[in-house]
Amino acid sequence: MSKDKEQKKVDLDETLPHQISSPDFKGTGMKMQAPFVNEHGVVIGDSLYDSSNSPLNNWSTDTDPEVMAGDEWVHPTNDIGWNTNMNRDLIEKKAPPKEGMLRHPTKDSGYGKD
Repeated sequence: MSKDKEQKKVDLDETLPHQISSPDFKGTGMKMQAPFVNEHGVVIGDSLYDSSNSPLNNWSTDTDPEVMAGDEWVHPTNDIGWNTNMNRDLIEKKAPPKEGMLRHPTKDSGYGKD
């Protein structure tokens, strides 16, 4: 796959509805970004987590796990790390408060649903 090939949009109105615990980026000043192809030819941020060039699909006892270290393996807005309570809180504090949403102050009803 070419690095220049345009990737499909995976968000809907600056949210990731297929990830129940994903934060809403709308109104935060942080814009959702499209998936990209890293220097190893692996698609990052498409929510499929399955790329034929991925070391995960070509793993052997000779594979050094360090090959998957670094920023080129992390998508800035479509990364599972945003689903943690601490990171969701960081992005949601940048957004204006939403009226009428039912939220429990200490319980995450979506925990473990991703």
